Amino acid sequence: MNWLLVVAGGMIGAPLRYLTDRAVQARHDSVFPGGTFTVNVTGCLVLGLLTGAAVASPLRLLLGTGLCGALTTYSTFSYETFRLAETGARTQAAVNAAASVVAGLGAAFAGVALARAVWG
Repeated sequence: MNWLLVVAGGMIGAPLRYLTDRAVQARHDSVFPGGTFTVNVTGCLVLGLLTGAAVASPLRLLLGTGLCGALTTYSTFSYETFRLAETGARTQAAVNAAASVVAGLGAAFAGVALARAVWG
């Protein structure tokens, strides 16, 4: 039965990722992959909140594995960073890689700290 929770979360996370990516990219005329950056950092924040709140297993499966698993994307991040470097936008590729790691970790730590402060 656990797999149904993962599927349900994924059914929300995948379209949310697509729609967020399109919305962010439509607002910025840039080669920087802002949509992927946004969903990945958001997913890190949500996972940090879930970890810090020590939520029950069913909710972790639904939101952590399902929603965040479908929302975030390491493969797209890697591909977009590679494409930036390959097309000569090496500075933007480096900024994307560094900012994604720093912002993702920062969001995860912030999520844990916020959850612990709220649900202690």
